[in-house]
Amino acid sequence: MNKSIEKLESERLALIPMNESFCSDTYLSWLNDSEVYKYLESAGDYKMDALREYIREAVKNNVFFWAICLKSSGKHIGNIKIEPISFRHKRGEYGILIGDKTEWGNGYAKEASKLIIDFCFKKLNLRKITLGVVESNYAAVFLYKNIGFEVEGIYKDHGLYENRVENVLRMAIFNQEFFNE
Repeated sequence: MNKSIEKLESERLALIPMNESFCSDTYLSWLNDSEVYKYLESAGDYKMDALREYIREAVKNNVFFWAICLKSSGKHIGNIKIEPISFRHKRGEYGILIGDKTEWGNGYAKEASKLIIDFCFKKLNLRKITLGVVESNYAAVFLYKNIGFEVEGIYKDHGLYENRVENVLRMAIFNQEFFNE
């Protein structure tokens, strides 16, 4: 299995394999912005050294991890990844972050997600992509349902977000072509 991670492009976006050149004060600011990390597993108090080490490890371990950049300007607005991947079971775990709040609501998460789903199904031959999302993260739940993810289960009172106990939805999308072979 060739695990080389390739650049992917859509109409407005370039997904560039993550590397240390994306370590910036801007990226770091996303991770320390409570509005951005509100529904993430990791939350605040990030330092540049930790961010660099995280990216180094991802690159070293061939994680399928991309910076989401605007083609028009090259501006880094977020990240998307599939990790972990089980090639034995042909499934991967999806995660996305649009960190640049000025770009929220422009459809970039949907556009990037469609690129990654297509890559996973056509290039990696995965049969299933899964994700976890806080149930009250309505915008994300709407996005995932809109692109074809379905709720497979609910982890009741699973996480503590903004001092509230929240349910986490487990969602999945299936590669229909995998099942039609």
